Amino acid sequence: MSPLWTLLLVAALASASFVLARKRALAAAGGRAAALHSLPGYYGWYAALWCGLPGLAVALGWALGASQLLDSLALGALPDAGVVQSEAQRALLLNDIKNAAAGRLAPDAIDAGLAAAAAHYTALRARSLALALGLSGLLSAAGACIALRAVRPRLAARAKVERVLRLGLLLCSTLAVLVTIGIVLSLVFETLRFFQQVSPSDFLFGLHWSPQTALRADQVGSSGSFGAVPIFAGTLLITGIAMLVAVPIGLMSAVYMGFYASRPFRDVAKPMLEILAGVPTVVYGFFAALVVAPFVRDLGVTLGLTVASESALAAGLVMGVMIIPFVSSLSDDAITAVPGSLREGSFGLGATRSETIRLVVLPAALPGIVGGVLLAVSRAIGETMIVVMAAGLAANLTLNPLEAVTTVTVQIVTLLTGDQEFDSAKTLSAFALGLVLFVVTLLLNLVALHVVRRYREKYD
Repeated sequence: MSPLWTLLLVAALASASFVLARKRALAAAGGRAAALHSLPGYYGWYAALWCGLPGLAVALGWALGASQLLDSLALGALPDAGVVQSEAQRALLLNDIKNAAAGRLAPDAIDAGLAAAAAHYTALRARSLALALGLSGLLSAAGACIALRAVRPRLAARAKVERVLRLGLLLCSTLAVLVTIGIVLSLVFETLRFFQQVSPSDFLFGLHWSPQTALRADQVGSSGSFGAVPIFAGTLLITGIAMLVAVPIGLMSAVYMGFYASRPFRDVAKPMLEILAGVPTVVYGFFAALVVAPFVRDLGVTLGLTVASESALAAGLVMGVMIIPFVSSLSDDAITAVPGSLREGSFGLGATRSETIRLVVLPAALPGIVGGVLLAVSRAIGETMIVVMAAGLAANLTLNPLEAVTTVTVQIVTLLTGDQEFDSAKTLSAFALGLVLFVVTLLLNLVALHVVRRYREKYD
């Protein structure tokens, strides 16, 4: 028996309650919907909520609490479970029981005790599912009966349904806020653990990044150097190159499609431009590594320049191409949202098309353009695959775009790849980098908000 059956049963009962409550409301009003306090559909939703919410609560409770209870009972069925002290050993035994119950173990690898525990686990799971199914059905049916008995023409069904919906929206927004707070707190707590081992000044102002540390006290290895300035410099360098590519091209393409392009050309060009936003970043990474990086290196050799095989310039150029659609699409939406009366008034005063664009439309559309640029900056700062494949992992402190650099996101991925112990400075440094990235992004949002408020145009 699958947990899906519980959801299907609750959905079926809720659908039936919706139909019956709607018909009951119309019958009580003599078939005249105008005699009802609310529309007939609200009476249906009133009964469906009364029916569905209790059943869903039981299904959710089973999903959250039954697993741990079943695991504990299954381990208790093993004869030697009491002598297991380590949590890792308990996890391995439980994994064997589940694999044996699912038939994923060879018969010769299952002893009598394990087979008995697997059979006990299967029986317990089937009983718990049956209990959850029966309890969900019983509570859903009871809720439907209560709702159907309450249906009458003067019942304020709309107010009750909307009250439940407002409560649901409040819970969703609260959950979003709590998740955000949890993310921030997790970064803060792990960063504080990191700063207990590494000085904040060394991290924020150090000029050398080499997070490799020895695993044991008697082992020969590096003691680690966590100066993050080269990483921050590499992130800003690649982001700056990407912005130099994306902002002018994206903004000018938006202006062209909004003022100069014909309607057929715009209908074809804008969707084709937005297709770039759907290309996976790993594809851009391959393009940067196989096409752009060799081209930049060969061009540098032709000009007598020394260019690294993995350069910030190649990564920045491809990243700029990747985020052109974000700037172009949002800027185009902001430009087209400017009231047509402003353009007509400018033309009526004798301004040319270019003067109207520069002096009227772009200032009026500035909030939307700033939002598009901010989205592009956030996308560039958070990009990983292009930098990994085209710019490398070397934490070089340089502003030369022809050399190899790395970024914050690349180092976070590198530090958290594989089996890591979350008590070493090397692993904890990833959380410190993440917190700095979060603070920088927050500051960018605040600056953008200030710009939008400072130059916002208000219309009647």
